[in-house]
Amino acid sequence: MKLTRLALAATLAAAGSGFAASASAQANEQFFPLLSYRTGAYAPNGIPWANGKQDYIKLVNARDGGINGVKITYEECETGYATDRGVECYERLKTRPGVAMVDPLATGITFALTEKAAVDKIPLMTMGYGLSISQDGKAFKWNFPYRGSYWTGADILIQHIGKNAGGMDKLKGKKVAYVYHDSPYGKDAIPLMEARAKMHGFELQLLPVTAPGVEQKATWLQVRQSRPDYLLLWGWGAMNATALKEAQATGFPRDKMYGVWWAGTEPTVRDIGEGAKGFHALSLSGHGTDSKVVQDVLKTVHGTNQGTGPKDEVGTVLHVHGMIVQMLAIEAVRTAQEKFGKGKVMTGEQVRWGMENLKLDQKRIDQLGFTGLMQPMTVTCENHMGSASARVHTWDGKKWNYSSDWYQADAKVLNPLVKADGDKYLADRKLARRADCN
Repeated sequence: MKLTRLALAATLAAAGSGFAASASAQANEQFFPLLSYRTGAYAPNGIPWANGKQDYIKLVNARDGGINGVKITYEECETGYATDRGVECYERLKTRPGVAMVDPLATGITFALTEKAAVDKIPLMTMGYGLSISQDGKAFKWNFPYRGSYWTGADILIQHIGKNAGGMDKLKGKKVAYVYHDSPYGKDAIPLMEARAKMHGFELQLLPVTAPGVEQKATWLQVRQSRPDYLLLWGWGAMNATALKEAQATGFPRDKMYGVWWAGTEPTVRDIGEGAKGFHALSLSGHGTDSKVVQDVLKTVHGTNQGTGPKDEVGTVLHVHGMIVQMLAIEAVRTAQEKFGKGKVMTGEQVRWGMENLKLDQKRIDQLGFTGLMQPMTVTCENHMGSASARVHTWDGKKWNYSSDWYQADAKVLNPLVKADGDKYLADRKLARRADCN
């Protein structure tokens, strides 16, 4: 398939037309289903994420000729962040020739697809979201929560707050409010937070917000009444910006607010500006325009009028996130080719092996142009996450600035929880742990 044809179709998809971003994959084409949400309450976040993925595919096709000569094709399918529509997209696209893997782009969709994908033998990549317990590769053969989960994010934030307070012991007697999206996404981190609260003796206040989260008056009345020492924000889309506006209106100090990486984005703070100054959030990936890969996208893709979205979006938090997601997917295919044949289209099972054996050291990260945007990672049969690191960045009223070094989630805290919940998941379904991990 010619790149021009691919680009034209991608433009149609980006405009929300519903047209395919590629024709049916041919024998020499690796196909990526791209679930997205360019419409609805979460579109401001979903659009740059989706655009970053498409831009990276276009870069690899134009610059490298695909993956060892195998052209990459794709089709975008609009979910609106709705679980039922996400399942429909998956069912429609899973039969395409050359399907590599699926990035559901929503925790609820991931929950719904986990057992389906295992039957269909199609791996799921959920970078920074999904089922936290699925890092256990012995329990979840087809799930890959690359680079972090909500449990690792919550753990790192608690570490960061404790460090800034003068030590984890200083959290005893403190009150931590957890304002979260009332969905599988927001609920997923609760077990880790409850475990940390028990360890350190702080009070955890759970404050669910009904999706999409544009009405939070009752929630912030509770915040005002309870006066927590710290507030953790686990929102998406308009919910995050609404929370910051409510914090401003009620006088809750923004420098006592800490968000998951989905809160640490430009759409969260763009319209609030100085009103969000001091707000902290996790940063799973780097951002900015200095890296080689971002420069390559600007030159090779946007410089030839092939960009999926606006040029000034390139390098933003979510656009970079999308590029990294797609890079990891492509590198998993490349890893699979090393075992099963260079220049060949990989099956879902073969790509799953590539995902489970993916290793990106600093040298390879530099070669790919992602220096400064991510940490090295090594995925194994037992560990489907590969990395559990994140930084904190802080909004200064105009831009995000890094305010911490890289943290590692504490395996001594996480692993027992992951193992216990993984065992329960398997027992409930009368399934056994894999025996093929050496």
